[in-house]
Amino acid sequence: MSFAIDLVAAESLGVAGASGLIVGTEREWSGHASGRGARFAGVRTFLLIGLLGGVAGWLTTLGHTELAALILAGGAAITVTAYWQAVRRRGSSLDGTTEAAALMVLALGVLAGLGHLLLAVAGTAVITFALGEKQTIHRLVHRIGEREMRAALQFAVLALVVMPLLPVEPIGPFGGVKLRLLWTVVLIFSGLNFVGYLARKSIGAERGVAVAGMIGGLFSSTGVTLSYARASRDAPTLGPALAIGVAGACAVLLVRVIVACLLLYPPTVLALGPYLVPPAVAAALTVGLQLRRRQGRSSPASTPALTNPLGLRSAFQMAIALQVVLTLFQLARHFGGTAAILPSAALLGLTDVDALTLAMTQLASNSGDVLLAGKAIAVGIVANTLLKMAIALIIGRGPFRRAVFWQLGVQTLCLIAGLLVVGSWLR
Repeated sequence: MSFAIDLVAAESLGVAGASGLIVGTEREWSGHASGRGARFAGVRTFLLIGLLGGVAGWLTTLGHTELAALILAGGAAITVTAYWQAVRRRGSSLDGTTEAAALMVLALGVLAGLGHLLLAVAGTAVITFALGEKQTIHRLVHRIGEREMRAALQFAVLALVVMPLLPVEPIGPFGGVKLRLLWTVVLIFSGLNFVGYLARKSIGAERGVAVAGMIGGLFSSTGVTLSYARASRDAPTLGPALAIGVAGACAVLLVRVIVACLLLYPPTVLALGPYLVPPAVAAALTVGLQLRRRQGRSSPASTPALTNPLGLRSAFQMAIALQVVLTLFQLARHFGGTAAILPSAALLGLTDVDALTLAMTQLASNSGDVLLAGKAIAVGIVANTLLKMAIALIIGRGPFRRAVFWQLGVQTLCLIAGLLVVGSWLR
């Protein structure tokens, strides 16, 4: 028993020391711990500060809180005193980044000593990244204007203030109105719009919209399609680049569904693979070909002004549409039973493939009908792809409509062919 306790303590102190060692190495490497402008802490001092915090955390677990508090106060006092002395020597304009990093290493050491090793490791990674990418972060901050700052504050209020106030449980019959889920949809879509806004501003309109679309596929390919269809109205010259973003988002969706099934219920992947692998390959080839064709092309001379970073209007529209579809899905299952699974899957797949994937993997896990679950997910993805084609044709304009139609058309044909061929094999 004593050996086990010592082993846990050694692991905690090891992580605490490693935290200080990593941050101290960065400070040493960046030149802040050497030369005429050297600060008080180098790699060895940071290592000791981390161990100091680790010992304080470990003593706390043993009930010696007074001794732990005394140790922490001593470590903090040394850091603050060092900064005060540096300011006296070189003036009040001296930044306190190194000293603040030392205090954070002390705190992370305490977390490690208390047993929160993963949190301590994650914190160390964030601090090291922030210290090492100083110039990049400063350049990014200098590019942020009043509009971006206002949008970021609005998003923070939506996520951190409004979200916790909403109930988790549904309100009403047949699945009810899931306010927390709907607000999550609003956050996803508005966040996607913000990412696209920043990408276009930082790396250019052509590359920005394509990259942002592929990133958006990790969250909602339907949201990407809707946002980009609206954008094609204001910027017809960006149509081909916007279409690449939509196709890339749809390709990411297919991979995302396979990964989700693998995590939720692995046997579902075997049933779903024959349906999704061909369209995934076709989508990857299509996107790669389009990116290669457009490589080296410059952005259009005139692009529309970026005035709405969050795009809250479209985000609320998608949330309302999701609620309508979820209610219809519950009604279909309530009155139709098992026979309504495939039609219900097509209905749910119109707006929320993730919810469909979760529902069908749970069905497969509970009933063992993996083949039906895989087929239902494929049917939902077909419906979702057709919906995105309709959005592109109805809302989009110019070359965007043509490009999306043939790119998603290839994916749809592969999906339908898979349903027909694999379905005939299973009969």
